[in-house]
Amino acid sequence: MSQIIARLGQAVLTIFGALTIVFLIMRLTPGDPVQIMLGDYVTPELTATIRKQYGLDRPLPIQYFTFIKNTVTGNFGMSITQQTDVTTVIRASLPYTVELAIAAMLATCIIGIPLGIIAALKRNTLADFAAMIIALLGVATPGFFLALLMIYFLSYRLGWFPVQGAGDGSIGSNLHHLILPAVALGFESSALVARTTRSALLAVLGDDYIRTAYAKGLSKWTVVRVHALRAALVPILAVLGLYFGQLLGGAGIAEIVFGRPGLGKLLIDAILARDYPLSQALIFVFLVAVIGVNFITDTLYGFADPRLRRK
Repeated sequence: MSQIIARLGQAVLTIFGALTIVFLIMRLTPGDPVQIMLGDYVTPELTATIRKQYGLDRPLPIQYFTFIKNTVTGNFGMSITQQTDVTTVIRASLPYTVELAIAAMLATCIIGIPLGIIAALKRNTLADFAAMIIALLGVATPGFFLALLMIYFLSYRLGWFPVQGAGDGSIGSNLHHLILPAVALGFESSALVARTTRSALLAVLGDDYIRTAYAKGLSKWTVVRVHALRAALVPILAVLGLYFGQLLGGAGIAEIVFGRPGLGKLLIDAILARDYPLSQALIFVFLVAVIGVNFITDTLYGFADPRLRRK
């Protein structure tokens, strides 16, 4: 319990520090959000009115403390570009990003872990070489390029999947539209998961208790599934927790390429338009999601390896 409380304290400090950096970067980035919003209709009087409405005429320290207070209380204000409550805008796009992140994480595990297991069990064979080549391609291939290739071959040429969109709301349609973005987003992380799984299993398979399990007459799959894979879970969980943040970061590119709504695309548009309230709120949501997943990952270490729980 003391470790959990300490990690929660570290998480709060991390969020606070990251929010401070985000606030400063947004203010130091060239471009006036009010002038961008008004466009050709900009006048000194109208500019002053809008800046006062959003509190942009106040000194920077006052803007900062107001920003921290509003973030803590969940009052993110109005979007400058959409003229809508920020919470409403985020709530409308959040389900699409959540389902894409979960699907991409599943694709990462489904592709990466079996590849790593095959490579470890078939060490220095053709299967091992092929699995590592696939992992190398995953690291070397940019996500947007893989997405375009999948759209061209699997959607345009073969017609197996829709080109763009998120579905009509039904489960079947949503899943059909989700497969390509999830695989394109999760393929890069699955490559590192495969290599990590291979290395972790090879380190475990030579231990004495593995040889004892084989001596008891257990099958290879039982030994790998019950004994070896569980011991190798800690580094795999560490990689999965690390890559979840990158999945959220790459969600914007996937949402743009596949024409999906979501928080990633919303964040890119908000930053380009200098929409301070919306971009700051979105970054806060991403921060909480990443830190929350890392916290859960740290907690799962003890369940995966009882030795860590005793420590």
